[in-house]
Amino acid sequence: MKITQKSFGKTKNGEEATLYTITNSNGMMVAFTDFGAHIVNIFVPDAKGKLVDVNLGYENLAGYEVNPPGFGAFIGRHANRIGGAKFEINGKAYELEKNDGPNNLHGGSVGYNKHMYETEVYEDEDMTSVEFSRLSPHMEQGFPGNLDVTITYSLTEQNELVIEYLAVSDRDTIVNLTNHAYFNLSGHNSGSVLDHKVWIKSNQFTPTDKFLIPTGELRDITGTPMDFRTLKSIGQDINADYEPLKMAGGYDHNYVLDINGSSVDKVAELVDDKSGRKMEVFTNLPGMQFYSANFLKDSTHTKDGAVYKKQDGACFETQYYPNSCNISTFPSCLLKAGKEYDSVTIYKFSNK
Repeated sequence: MKITQKSFGKTKNGEEATLYTITNSNGMMVAFTDFGAHIVNIFVPDAKGKLVDVNLGYENLAGYEVNPPGFGAFIGRHANRIGGAKFEINGKAYELEKNDGPNNLHGGSVGYNKHMYETEVYEDEDMTSVEFSRLSPHMEQGFPGNLDVTITYSLTEQNELVIEYLAVSDRDTIVNLTNHAYFNLSGHNSGSVLDHKVWIKSNQFTPTDKFLIPTGELRDITGTPMDFRTLKSIGQDINADYEPLKMAGGYDHNYVLDINGSSVDKVAELVDDKSGRKMEVFTNLPGMQFYSANFLKDSTHTKDGAVYKKQDGACFETQYYPNSCNISTFPSCLLKAGKEYDSVTIYKFSNK
């Protein structure tokens, strides 16, 4: 295992950003920056050892400072949507930015991916880690509580990208952290992922209204195009005449994961027959947003000058269910003062 550091440029505010790159003995290579705790690169070998970057993103810091799609972004304080951009804790109402129609999306327009982070590096024999941390002050984005938040990225000799989220608040608050990486196992600039195959360990999803806010229903996926309990291509049913798919322009739905949350379990798989690469997803969180990049448009500053288009990537965002802070029947993302938020997500890469 080895880790290198180099300058990633200066932010518009004049802050020096650094790119941290970890390489394991298999040749797998991952890179992160302390600006926004973004995942910048994920180079994965195929069966013949050919390395390809499977993570959509930008060539330089300028791209990440804007980053409308959220490529590789650390999302907080609350991932996904909050209906009406408001919630209550202990009888007190909190108003958030309405940055997605009448709702709040990913915490607001200035998310956790728009800040600089303090960094620590940890090196072990079979794993190297980069820890990013900062204090999110009371009422930042409209959320109560000073939140000490840490995200640690680790690369193992088993080709696992391990992400651990830790957070502690001095007041009762809500916390729902995730990463918004877009994956294309043929390579970030290889076009559509509709021929990639997906498996998801889920029997239900949370249908939404027209603003993509969950209604509170947990709907059985049996006999619907939402069913990924058997490995199938993303494109197989994506254009089916099914209201949730038509409303979202494809897959952009929270899956109720069939796990109990007491351990880190396998919940999804992405397979690319063309390259032979496979990615397995593990987590201890109750939900996962499967997103087929329906709103992806041309971007500037992209890696290798790539022109990213709709459905050129897929996201597997482990999470609490969207709007769970307003739906009492959903698992709660309420974090009590002094208690620790601790979640783990692993993306494990291999060859078929």
